[in-house]
Amino acid sequence: MKTLKRISLIVMVLACTLQIGCSSAEKTEKLDADVIIYGGTSAAIATAIQLARMDKSVLVVCPEKHIGGLSASGLGFTDLGNKEVIGGLSKEFYQEVYNHYQNEEAWNWQPRSEYGNEGQGTTAIDDEFKTMWTFEPHVAEQIFKKFIKDHNITILRDKWLDREKGVELKDGEIVSITMLDGETYKGKIFVDGTYEGDLMAAAGVNYHVGREANSVYNEEWNGVQKGVYHHSHNFQQLNISPYVIPGDSTSGLLPRISAEDPGEQGSGDKRLQAYNYRLCTTNAEGNVVPFEKPENYDPKEYELLRRVFEGGRYSMFGGGKIPNMKRDVNNVGPFSSDNIGMNYEYPEASYEKRQEILDEHINYHKGLLYFWGHDESVPERFRESIKKWGLAKDEFADNGHWPYQIYVREARRMIGDFVMTENEILGKSKVQKSIGMGSYAMDSHNVQRYITKEGYVQNEGDLGIEPEKPYQIHLGTILPKKEECKNLMVTAAISSSHIAFGSIRMEPVFMILGQSAATLASMALDKNMDIHDIPYEELQKKLLADGQVLEYNPEN
Repeated sequence: MKTLKRISLIVMVLACTLQIGCSSAEKTEKLDADVIIYGGTSAAIATAIQLARMDKSVLVVCPEKHIGGLSASGLGFTDLGNKEVIGGLSKEFYQEVYNHYQNEEAWNWQPRSEYGNEGQGTTAIDDEFKTMWTFEPHVAEQIFKKFIKDHNITILRDKWLDREKGVELKDGEIVSITMLDGETYKGKIFVDGTYEGDLMAAAGVNYHVGREANSVYNEEWNGVQKGVYHHSHNFQQLNISPYVIPGDSTSGLLPRISAEDPGEQGSGDKRLQAYNYRLCTTNAEGNVVPFEKPENYDPKEYELLRRVFEGGRYSMFGGGKIPNMKRDVNNVGPFSSDNIGMNYEYPEASYEKRQEILDEHINYHKGLLYFWGHDESVPERFRESIKKWGLAKDEFADNGHWPYQIYVREARRMIGDFVMTENEILGKSKVQKSIGMGSYAMDSHNVQRYITKEGYVQNEGDLGIEPEKPYQIHLGTILPKKEECKNLMVTAAISSSHIAFGSIRMEPVFMILGQSAATLASMALDKNMDIHDIPYEELQKKLLADGQVLEYNPEN
């Protein structure tokens, strides 16, 4: 990445000295730990906290400069599902959010009484459970930092795994991991807490990228799903030409429309659901940073959106209200902030190539914001409304007020000890070894934008299938197969089919899985056993004692 080119070994050693107050001579001895966590996501932080509570030495090594993943990078309108199945450390996080906003001083841009109480399918503020499900990005990061400080956990930031030769393996176990700056960290157990599954892949663990065919796991909602319209994020009856000159296939395609065949219904492919940035926007006077015009702005990139407007669809800002006159802005409609089809290479790409993909997404998104406010094809009332909004000045101040983390909705997914599928999510198959629960819809954003047989543009892959009730998540989803790696756990890029992952991938669930992974690691260390060999009944007992919810009994 561009950042890496500017980093020298000397700078990295100095950075370590400044962050943890140690000299390079004494660093190696102090930075080895019982458990090494790679990644700074919410899942990784939950793992570290639980390990510290169980008196294990833990080191978090992460490429991020800011911890908390999406929870601290714009996704403040929490995708929740059933709040009753969110327990343990995950629930503690949302209780800390609640406590923060009980203080009147936290409401510096609007009175609490004007905020309302609407969350994602539930109330934003829950006085019964003392939880709050909507929050500002900087508040989430503050809470994660407080957890880290309270538990005296060491975090080394801006550390990039050498994905080619940085994982030392011996007898089926990881011995150490080495960063691009040459720093090596040794541990007894390792945890991959990244959205991308970089440590898992570098360790040689088997994984999948893209959608499986329905036939692989006997599913209905995996693979290509043409003509399925669960949300409004598609063109449906808008018969819009995909060509530069409408109706003329010789004139070339408009940007971001694929000429490839979309595939047979239910077939697998290597395509990914779209990424975007969850912007934190506001119209609070004095806190608005106007949307800027990107240097390489090209209005032709948004010709398809013009045609959507001509068809009478005016989808602009999506997302929900978060405190202090802010919005967590998400994709909405057939052409919005989801950069459909532009992320396929991301999971396997080099750091440099990933940065190119991120830059492309940022330029596309910034250009879209500018287009909304300035292009004459946008009705004047919308243009004037958009111009009152901008990025929040008091968020992401060291990053141009832009979120630190792109929404990696899906990258690599491990093929582990147990693969969760829609059959477990929908209650068709029973889970025997629960380490937590999920409840959100199986939610996939669009995967591709293609040309129909009739010659019109259409989106494909956007789905939302609600489970009838909360479901259990199997222990094997965080464990590689023992013969592949005996001392690694994966807490975000977990073992799941594409469509099942569409439900599991929610931030509250990642924190649940992180805590459960830490508990398993601690017990394995105490007993001097492999993580695969800990009796489930003993793990279950400890998880329940620490507040995890492992089954749903609404009558209780």
